[in-house]
This record gives sequence, C-alpha cells and structure tokens, in this order.
Amino acid sequence: MKFLGAVLLLAIAGCATSYYATQLDQLYGVPDPARYDLPVRAAAGAPDYSHVKSILDNRCVVCHGCNDAPCQLNVASHAGVTRGANPERVYATRVLATNPTRLFFDAQSNAAWRAKGFHPVLNERAATPAAEREAGVLYRMLRLKQEFPGPAGGVLPKDRFDFSLDRAQQCTAIEGMDAYERKHPEWGMPFGLPALSRAEHDALARWVEAGAPAARTLPLPPEYEQRVARWETFLNGDSLKAQLSSRYIFEHWFIAHLYFDDLRGGEYGDEFFELVRSRTPPGQPIEVIATRRPYDDPGVARAYYRLRRVTDTRLAKTHMPYALNDARMARLKQGFIDAAYEVSALPSYAAAVAANPFIAFQELPLEARYRLMLEEAQFTLMGFIKGPVCRGQVAVDVINDHFWVMFEKPDAGPAQLSAEFLARELVNLRLPAEAEGVGAGLKWRRYKEHEAAFLKAKSAYLARAFAAGPTLDALWDGDGRNPNAALTVMRHFDSASVVQGLLGERPQTVMIIGYQLLERIHYLLVAGFDVYGSVGHQLTTRLYMDFLRTEGEMNFLSFLPLADRQAVHDRWYRGADRKSIAELWETRAYFSRETGIRFATADPLAELYAMMKKRAAPVARPRYSLAASGLAGAPLQELNRLAALRGRALSHLPEAAVLTVRDGGRDRHFSLIANRAHSNVAELFDEGDRRLPAEDSLLVTNGFISAYPNAFFVVEIDKLSAFVDAVARLGSEADYAALMGTYGIRRTDQRFWPHSDALHLAWRQSVPREAGLFDYNRFENR
Repeated sequence: MKFLGAVLLLAIAGCATSYYATQLDQLYGVPDPARYDLPVRAAAGAPDYSHVKSILDNRCVVCHGCNDAPCQLNVASHAGVTRGANPERVYATRVLATNPTRLFFDAQSNAAWRAKGFHPVLNERAATPAAEREAGVLYRMLRLKQEFPGPAGGVLPKDRFDFSLDRAQQCTAIEGMDAYERKHPEWGMPFGLPALSRAEHDALARWVEAGAPAARTLPLPPEYEQRVARWETFLNGDSLKAQLSSRYIFEHWFIAHLYFDDLRGGEYGDEFFELVRSRTPPGQPIEVIATRRPYDDPGVARAYYRLRRVTDTRLAKTHMPYALNDARMARLKQGFIDAAYEVSALPSYAAAVAANPFIAFQELPLEARYRLMLEEAQFTLMGFIKGPVCRGQVAVDVINDHFWVMFEKPDAGPAQLSAEFLARELVNLRLPAEAEGVGAGLKWRRYKEHEAAFLKAKSAYLARAFAAGPTLDALWDGDGRNPNAALTVMRHFDSASVVQGLLGERPQTVMIIGYQLLERIHYLLVAGFDVYGSVGHQLTTRLYMDFLRTEGEMNFLSFLPLADRQAVHDRWYRGADRKSIAELWETRAYFSRETGIRFATADPLAELYAMMKKRAAPVARPRYSLAASGLAGAPLQELNRLAALRGRALSHLPEAAVLTVRDGGRDRHFSLIANRAHSNVAELFDEGDRRLPAEDSLLVTNGFISAYPNAFFVVEIDKLSAFVDAVARLGSEADYAALMGTYGIRRTDQRFWPHSDALHLAWRQSVPREAGLFDYNRFENR
C-alpha cells in the first residue's frame, strides 16, 4: 500500500506539472531552448548590463558560482544563467561515474544543456514583459523574496532553514513554481540572506522584462592579442620536444587563470585566460576538446594548446592566478626546449601511460618538470584543494588543520640521479586513476604494496645520497627571492587555504615534498581526480593520499634525531589502529641515519620549527603579519593575545571568520582561522570521535585568507579587549550566540550585504589580481 501510495503521489505530481506546462504554453507560447543561443538585443530602457552583472555577482554568484552551487545553477556568466539548473548532484556517492556538466566545456548550446537535464531559469517562451516575468524561475524567486523577506535579525528557524552542504535541494522548474511559492514562501532568493534592495530588485526586474540581454563582448586589445599569439606559438611548436613539453605544461596549467603581468587595468581591466586543448591551430576559432581528464585521448591526430579568454566572474574558490611573462617563457625554453636531451617518441594516451607522469614524461628533464611546479608552489598546492572541483572533501579529509610545507632543493646533479632512480621504480609509482570502475576502491591494497616497495628502495637511495645525514641545506630556499619556498596549509573542514610563508609558531604537522611526491599528489588530486567519478574512484584517491601525506611527514621527521622521531610520529597518530600504524612505520622507516643537524635543547622539534622559520625568513613577505595591518600599541597586543588563545573555547568558533576592527573612519580586516586538533587523520570515518578540543589553536592574520567565510565579526577598536575576553570565555553554544549578538553580523542582519560589499572592495584594493568573490554556502546560522 505504501508503494502504491508513492506511485499515486508521483502520478499526481506529474499530472500537475503537465497541467501547469500546458497552461504556460497557452499563455506564453511553446518554449524555445535555443532562444538565448543568439545574442539578445537590449531593448530601450533596459538597464546597463554592467550594473545588472554587478548585482548578480555580489548577490547571487556568492552562492551560485561553482560545481557545488545549489542545483548546479552557476550565474557567474550570462552563459551560466541561460544554461539554467539541474537537480542532479555533482557531489554524490555513485556506483558508476556520471557525465560531466562543466560550463563552457561539455555543451556549447542551451539546447544541448536541455538534453543533459538542465531546465531554464529564464523565460524561453514569447518575448513579452509578462512572459519574461511569469514564465521565468529567476524573476519569481527574486519576487518571492521581496514579498516574504524574512526576519531582520536573529537566527533563522532551523526546522525550516537547512544550510548544510548536503541538504535536500529544491530545483524547481517553472512548471512547479506555483506549488513552490505556496509551500515555501520563505525560500525566495537570496535563500536565507537579506532580500535585494528595492533598487537592485527593480534593476533585475527591468533586465528580465527586456529579455535578459548580455553586453556585447569587447574584442581583446591589440597588446593582449599579441601576447596570446606569442604564447600560443611557443606552446604549439612542431618538434617532439616542444609537443611533449607543451603536453606536460598543459596538464599542470589547465586550471590556472593565466594573465600577462605587464598589462594592467585600463578600459578593459585585467584579462585572464585558461589553457585548453583545441582541434584548431592558433589563428583559428577555438574548438575546445572536452575530455574528462586533461590527459585523456583528445581524439584527434594533434591537439593544439590555446589560450581561451575567461569571461565568468572571478570567485575566490576557483581563481588561481598565474603570471605569464618574458622571464617565464625564457625559463621554460631553457629547461624544456634548449636543454640537451632527445625525445624518441610521443607517449600514448592509454590510461596506464597517460595517468602516470613518470612514464608519460620520463624523457623530459626532471629538474625542468620539478621547477615548473616548484617555482609556483602555492598555485600547485592550491590546485589540490581549490579550482573547479570547489569542494575538497576528498583532498582535505586526509590532512591536518594547520601544517607547514617546505620543499627539497632542485639540483641538476642529484636530479639526474633521481631521474635514474625513478626510472627504475616506474612499476611502484602507479597511480589509482589508471584503473577506474566499480572495483577501483578495492585495489588500494595493491597500491599500498607498491608504495611499500618504493619506500624501501627510496630508503636505500637516500642512505647513499645523504650519508652524513640531512641538514636544512637540503631544502629549497626559493633561490633567495621566491616566497613559494615555504607554505602554510589551513583546513576548514571541507575546504582549505594555502598561503605563502610559515604562519603560526607550532604547526600540527610538517610535510617536506620533493619532485616525485609533488607530482604524484598533482596527478592524484588534480589531473587525475574526477569529481563526477564513482565512489570507488573517490575512495581509492582518499586512501592513496594517506600514503603520500605520511611520506611527506616522514621526510620531515628525518631531520630530527633518531631517538625523537618515534615519539613525534606517535603523537601525530594517537588513537589510530596500532597494527596499521606499526606497519606504516615499518614501511616508512627509510633513511634511518642520524640527522646532520646539531640540536642544543631537550626539545629538538621546537628547535627545528624555529630553524625552518629562520630559513624561510629571507623570502617571506609580511602580508599576513598582524603588524602589517597598521595597528600598534594596545590594539596590536590584543590581537596577539587573541592569536595566543588555546583550548576548548576555540572549538565554539567557526572554522574561518573575518574580523573587522573599526578604528574611527578606517576598517582593518583580519582572518580568524580555528585549527581543530585531532588525535590523527589516518582514518576515514568518525572524525568527531578523534577531536581534541583541548589542543585547538587560532591563527589571526592580517587580510583575507578563506574563500568560504563562516562568520563576520565587527569590533570597535576600543572594544577589542572585551571581544578577546569574550572569545576566551566561550564555553557553550549560548556563549557563542551572545558573542554573535554583540559583535557578529548574522545572515539575517540588514548590514550583511553592505558589509559584504565593503569586504570585497577592501580585498580587491589590497590584492587586485588575487581577490575574488567569497562563497556564502558555508556561512553559519548561529
């Protein structure tokens, strides 16, 4: 009977949808999916699109701009608005992989998107003002919010407002809008945030009534055209050396936002480009080759590498700028083209070859490969946790909340020896993406055996290479000028941030990364990771990353005295399965020689941290230093007191917040990053059971770090001491609610949008090429 009842309800719902569709057809005509595939001319009286886009960006894109946007509705471009929405989740547990739905890649027309399950949010029927309003989901969602704006303060009822990332989605097509408006009158857009101002709403309404026209795309200025042509010429050389090198470069740059750092501003603003594979050579319109992964077979005799203009809004979670200039091209030519080596043949695109960079690119100079990633190491690590994937659960579930990263020094001599070593170890350097399918998650033990064999061989290699023991001279110093030499990674539950410099005094762990480890992480989490893949792929990726994290940590431990390594390792892996950990330790006990560093105290770990900070200092930038904010005296002391807090009180703070200190007419902005302590991160499940709130810490930095702020605090400078006291006293959810009530800007606060605009403006003014829009999908309701 229950089954029959469910079938009956579905049948009734289907009949209702069909009835409303028929009504819409009668009132406004039959929909035309291709309506927006041709440019829409702006009608007289229509608002300027640049103004409309500013509203969409700052009020809509902050929730609808990436793969994890609700209902896949991405309004960061006009093409995304016209594509519409899709109820299928990108982030899901799937037995089988699903087809990708990447904007600008996987379909080139709205009719094609309809065939992939997307429904319109704009009217695709008759072009009359009434039809544009009543037959369009976007307008009706905005109007619903105007009619039912919700409370002007306080916490939204949690039984009616679910802001969890995995909440049930209401991906309503126009045929269901009448029912949606009756059932969920409080769920207009922006969802769970203040309504648009009357002026903003009216501007969008006039734009919708005018047919939602887009602005004409301005041609690239001649100086940009020249730069694009020069780089495309370089990336499409005919020699085997050039073709193999460009393939390697593409597989590492495909998620970058490339820009020319000697061209800035002016009428056109900064222009960014993405590197794509095309069926057509330079000089012809780009015909993008959309493969699931960047190393998949392009299906043509020769793929060309082209710079395609980025037209969508810059989002902090996807924007990873990468500068192109004469010096970079010269280094690439020197390392990849002019170097004395030969390429005998181009590698195939078979999975066993293309998924393994040590096989596919073994004829390229190792030092050139390493430096391509190393010299922009922040970008390289950002790719592991940012970019189009947008939700780094698989990548960040396996890392600590606060750790440092430094890198092995590249050197032509040892690099050549290392290349020979890696060539002997190709079978043990296999990566999970070579074997996809339902059973992929069951094969991780095979990779564990390969990893154990590799580390045994690596142990013997290191014993010969560092017979006197390792010293900090083995670490890259940025060549005396590059701030990528030392990085800090901060996890925010299911997202993370990477910044230059070593922030904090005692990280939870440290990783030392060399070429093979950096390459494997890139091909595991970036080039080889498929967000549309199966649960087997996701599981194997997670488990394999355990190996790589541990190897990086063991590299660091080798700098400590032999007698101290086990105790530090055991502390990092408290509570983990002892048999498993013993096995891990045994297979990773490589380089069992004594350190070459002389320690002077009974706490060599603290000494080593201090030595690392000293080594990184010459290339460190003061950007995140509290002193760089301009505050001094008592206010600066209070911020340092806040940063020194430890323990359970911090467990009540959100993962990432923005603190604004008001000093008369000037606002200064700081990031508050709460570092959650865990007994270990070596297990898949029950993370909450491994929490150690008594060991929580707090990073307080100048400027903006997280792309996903969870909360905003605003404190007058003379109240800063009271704010720090209140944070130190946090002992319950009620205490935190009181803190928010006094200093916070909740998502219902009428100051929310003005404050959001002020933060975005401050970020753009401080680092104009790096800044992007925040994402508010993780903003709390507390």
